Amino acid sequence: MIKQVDLSKAKWTKSFLSNGGDNCLEVAFVDGVVALRDSNDVGHPDAQVLVLSEDDWRVFTGGIIAKQKDLLLP
Repeated sequence: MIKQVDLSKAKWTKSFLSNGGDNCLEVAFVDGVVALRDSNDVGHPDAQVLVLSEDDWRVFTGGIIAKQKDLLLP
């Protein structure tokens, strides 16, 4: 299902491991979905945002937590 999501009030956050850098993946949990963006693209008119279901996000992050090797760089 394609869902239109209003990201105008999204609260974006990034990993504390980024040390405040500007080359990070940012995530926002809004309106029942998870939105991802590159912090370098913030404010760019052609910036794109990837939107995932909460279930897909849980499966992806669960795989990382479980050290699923094919989700990590070699």
